[in-house]
Amino acid sequence: MMINKRLIGTVRESKTYIVWNVLFQWFSLLANIVLMGTLTYFLASLAAGHTTPKLWGTALLIAVLAVVVRFLCTIASSRMSYLSGKAVKITLRQMIYEKLLRLGSSYNEKVQTSEVVQVAVEGVNQLETYFGAYLPQFFYSMLAPLTLFVVLSFVNLPSALVLLVCVPMIPISIAAVQTWAKKLLSKYWDQYTGLGDTFLENLQGLTTLKIYQADEQKHQAMNEEAERFRKITMKVLTMQLNSITIMDLVAYGGAALGVIMAVTQLNKGRVDLAGCLLIILLSADFFIPMRMLGSFFHIAMNGMAASDKIFNLLDLPEEGDRPLSLGQDCSVAVRDLRFSYDGQREILHGLDLDLPMGGFTAIVGESGCGKSTLAGLLMGRNKGYTGSITVGGLDLEKISEQSLMEHFTYVSHQSYLFKGTVRDNLLMGNPSADDAAMNAVLKQVKLFDFLAGEQGLDTQLSEKASNLSGGQCQRLALARAILHDSPVYLFDEATSNIDVESENDIMDQIYDLAKTKTVLLISHRLANVVRADHIYVLDQGALAEQGTHSQLLERGGVYSRLWNTQQELETYVKEDRT
Repeated sequence: MMINKRLIGTVRESKTYIVWNVLFQWFSLLANIVLMGTLTYFLASLAAGHTTPKLWGTALLIAVLAVVVRFLCTIASSRMSYLSGKAVKITLRQMIYEKLLRLGSSYNEKVQTSEVVQVAVEGVNQLETYFGAYLPQFFYSMLAPLTLFVVLSFVNLPSALVLLVCVPMIPISIAAVQTWAKKLLSKYWDQYTGLGDTFLENLQGLTTLKIYQADEQKHQAMNEEAERFRKITMKVLTMQLNSITIMDLVAYGGAALGVIMAVTQLNKGRVDLAGCLLIILLSADFFIPMRMLGSFFHIAMNGMAASDKIFNLLDLPEEGDRPLSLGQDCSVAVRDLRFSYDGQREILHGLDLDLPMGGFTAIVGESGCGKSTLAGLLMGRNKGYTGSITVGGLDLEKISEQSLMEHFTYVSHQSYLFKGTVRDNLLMGNPSADDAAMNAVLKQVKLFDFLAGEQGLDTQLSEKASNLSGGQCQRLALARAILHDSPVYLFDEATSNIDVESENDIMDQIYDLAKTKTVLLISHRLANVVRADHIYVLDQGALAEQGTHSQLLERGGVYSRLWNTQQELETYVKEDRT
């Protein structure tokens, strides 16, 4: 019943903890049997008037020892549950992480990021309960009734037999709803991950939705999806409540039947008072383990649905070997490049462009023209293009991702800064960098003086460095990029939405890099590309113009129009401020 061999085999370490968990519960049961036997014998002796001080002392000593054993076994069992759950978390999340590394930076073409987060967090948490609670309880619920039957069969076989026969009624009631519950929970997880996908997509595109006044439409669509999720959640809760009610009726009914049998056997003289009391006190213990298993049933079903999602992720096909490594030549050549996200609407239309070694190349164009899509293709994050992209004469799709990451550095307007210290973030760019090298790049980007007033390289950053300003975040991201010291740098709107001073300082560093490195600058602000060696102008995914800044102005085409519009706007803003 819900024993997934692959899942258990995946987390082999948990088997030992599960075995010890079951054994500690069983020892606790034996201690409880001893306690109940002592109590019933004492009560029977008390009723017969045969108590002595020695009997009182012996009964009290045995009761105390039994309670201590049960207490220690409960603590040990809980400890085993914790260790089992811990092993599951570490193993599965490590496997998911390694799988994402093998899928590479283009993993989101095969699975949504929101789904990865959900299965790695909520899904693994469900399996923690499956390993830490359900599986130990499953095996213990098989062992406990058999143990009680063996013990009570020496007291009164008919009563013990009736109790044992009634126990399977609980798993039978569970099995009755299992098929329906499995389908329902599978549908629940599909809608859960789907809602997460929608929420993340809308959140990331909120600015665009506001600009095009499509936020109200998306708001309504998400409300409808959330309502569908609410309804299926209510169905899951209803199913759980109904099945729990059925299990309670079976458990309490079976225990009541055991009591009736004990009293009946006592009246017939087939069992003495001590035996009758022992059967009554242990009747519930026949059903409690199986009843507890029933309470974990729905969590286990949820865990099974989550494990399906996890294994779907782990089973995603991986790319074949990409054996090629880049050498000193990192010049980029793009020929007849075409790309579509959905296989229908083409975003890039037959692009031809070159990024020569040591050159400063810029790509400009209006929003939505495909600039960032091109950057994603060059960094290997987007696949499925037609045409060719070569680096140093090598096909991009055959270059190992490790080699590509070593030779290319990508800086966007949303470069991620992790929670931790400034040192931790900088070391991601170059793990072997010493403090002197890190302080040097901080001075380059004019962030050293600010951090010196804090805790220097040990300054703590919150998630996404939200305790820094936008300009400071970009300066730190640039410092990390400089520390990486790769032959090629791609800057994708790296100066967007920051203050003018930070923008000027960052551009100064980009110009310095362009003296010794190959630099591709993608920018909506044309003032930043004036000094580029070559400028490519994109218009609706196609190459409209190319040349230097002065050449493009002379032609009076798309670039000239964008330049004049931006100059007029900046002049207006300056006059408005004065």
